[in-house]
Amino acid sequence: MDTQLFEQAKPILTTITDQGYEAYFVGGSVRDYIMGRHIHDIDITTSATPDEIESIFSHTIPIGKEHGTINVVVEHNNYEITTFRAEEDYIDHRRPSNVIFVRDLYEDLQRRDFTMNAIAMDQHYQLYDYFNGQEDIKQRLIRTVGNANERFEEDALRMIRCLRFQSQLTFDIAPATYQAMSQQMSDIRYLSIERIITELTKLLAGANVAVSFYNMIELQAFDYILFFKNFKMDNITVTEPISLELFIAIVLAQQPQSDSLKQLKLSNRQIKAIQQYVKLITTLPDISTKDQLKLVVYDFDVQLIKEIINNRDILSANDLATAQPLIVNQQSVAEIERLLPIHQRQQMAVNGGTLMSHLTKPSGPWIKEVLRQIECAIITNKVENSESEILKWVDNHVKI
Repeated sequence: MDTQLFEQAKPILTTITDQGYEAYFVGGSVRDYIMGRHIHDIDITTSATPDEIESIFSHTIPIGKEHGTINVVVEHNNYEITTFRAEEDYIDHRRPSNVIFVRDLYEDLQRRDFTMNAIAMDQHYQLYDYFNGQEDIKQRLIRTVGNANERFEEDALRMIRCLRFQSQLTFDIAPATYQAMSQQMSDIRYLSIERIITELTKLLAGANVAVSFYNMIELQAFDYILFFKNFKMDNITVTEPISLELFIAIVLAQQPQSDSLKQLKLSNRQIKAIQQYVKLITTLPDISTKDQLKLVVYDFDVQLIKEIINNRDILSANDLATAQPLIVNQQSVAEIERLLPIHQRQQMAVNGGTLMSHLTKPSGPWIKEVLRQIECAIITNKVENSESEILKWVDNHVKI
């Protein structure tokens, strides 16, 4: 089993317990340890208050002290340590109105989302499982801690997290938990789009995405999510893991709309990738010659082209035309990329000033058009990338 991070963090728990407090590993790391999965990070919970944690350790950062979380730095490693807590009524279906620090592990665990995430483990690998989380893991079942309606009323994001876990872990959802989701899915409209996108990205990348995505459609989740609610999402099919960017591009390619991607609050890099994907989805099926493919490879990010090629099946499943595999394939794209004479316009042997001087013409829109013609001629090997050869070619082939 993967115990490296636990062993590394053991001294933290030992230091806390030596001072008379309780301390445990908790949450996803314990779940993954039980399942034999790789552990990426760990969470620690303790009966010690934030002030007490600060008094125990010499290097602390109060990243969320009001909510009970202190960042402890030991040997250049950061550990988030959160005090046992109970929570009062939630507001906006997301945040508790008040956090109360408690000394009882059971009281802390009973506020958590799913039984599989409500298991604590001490530094001796002794498990504390009050809600049959181990049995649910064994049965590959996602079940809320306590009443499902109450858990989702407290925090609507738990419903999207449930579907994400189903996708990542290939678990089933307990009937009562799923029933509560069907009754309360509309509450996700209160969530920030950033939170939803984080979960959706992970869901789409999961091995069991076909089932989870089907459930999102059945539960009408997209009807309450910005941007997506403007599309007929039941026309979209996802049968295998896919990136968020390609997923959104498929939606836009299938159902062209002018809705702003800014609603999703994505990074500029993500928006650019989506826009390129949409252009590639509509452009690649029309490629019938090697010269046309050369220009596509030059104009677009090659990794995005390869991603489109790898996802022919999902494009077809969404009634989108795909490229001719004899012309557009991984090998042909890689070979063209390797042999490109230039990779960007700045590498051309001429520029606008060269053209104005040679043609004795003032600046104007014609420069951009002529530079593009030259660019295409270089890429398709119709002219060598040297100033003298390009200017000869311009004299013989360009009309201004």
